[in-house]
Amino acid sequence: MQAPSKEKKGKKSMKKIVLMVVAMFTMTTSFAENENNSAVKSVEAYDMTINMRKLAVALDLTSDQIEAVQDIHTAFCNDMMLAAYAHADERNAMVEQAVKKDVRYMHYILNEKQYKTYMLLLNTTLKNRGLK
Repeated sequence: MQAPSKEKKGKKSMKKIVLMVVAMFTMTTSFAENENNSAVKSVEAYDMTINMRKLAVALDLTSDQIEAVQDIHTAFCNDMMLAAYAHADERNAMVEQAVKKDVRYMHYILNEKQYKTYMLLLNTTLKNRGLK
């Protein structure tokens, strides 16, 4: 009679071990997934690609302004992506420098009304993405 009892205890112990291994594997996988998602979200926050037609309508840009704004914005997007992949210590300074350069060039191209609207859009975007 004692042999079946030891066998049942052995099966119960094995079942507990298997369940514990499965639970640990599941938790580790979900933790790694969350870590990768946060890294991706971090880089995505620096992607400043926009719909240029919508920006042109919002700012009431002329055709010459559209070309200039598109060139400036392309350079800004490149600077922001460089900041996204930079070391954490340098990232904030790189973002600040990219924003200052973008604002300085946009101020030269846009009139006062357009510039105020652009600054509102830019500041809102930066705040929403947690960059400001």
